[in-house]
Amino acid sequence: RGTTMSQLRTYTIHLDGIRFRGRHGASRAERDLPQDFVATLDVELPIDAFPKTDSHKGVVDYVRLAEIVVQEGTTASYRLLETLAARLIDRILETSPSKSVRVRIKKFGPPTPVSVDAASIELYGTRAE
Repeated sequence: RGTTMSQLRTYTIHLDGIRFRGRHGASRAERDLPQDFVATLDVELPIDAFPKTDSHKGVVDYVRLAEIVVQEGTTASYRLLETLAARLIDRILETSPSKSVRVRIKKFGPPTPVSVDAASIELYGTRAE
């Protein structure tokens, strides 16, 4: 028996491990050399965006969401991961019917005086009412 729309409460697309090489960092040296980054994306969608049929037509395309992350992460250069994450949230809210977006970006081997394997930041943004 199929699920009726009245039974559904939330619709979220989760994308883990979106990898790209970018030029982001506080120092000029960090921005001069491409580094590896991994992003995680949670996009909450309105229930009316849920596919009405078992067809790819009309569905929010998670491939396109991942492409936005890679495109922004590889074509621009930011001093702060926070700036990159905020830009990703803006772009996803602009180009999809999403209600909210959570982005986490991880950077490996940040230049710190103590040993740190990775550093990450997470931002959560919602569509303006």
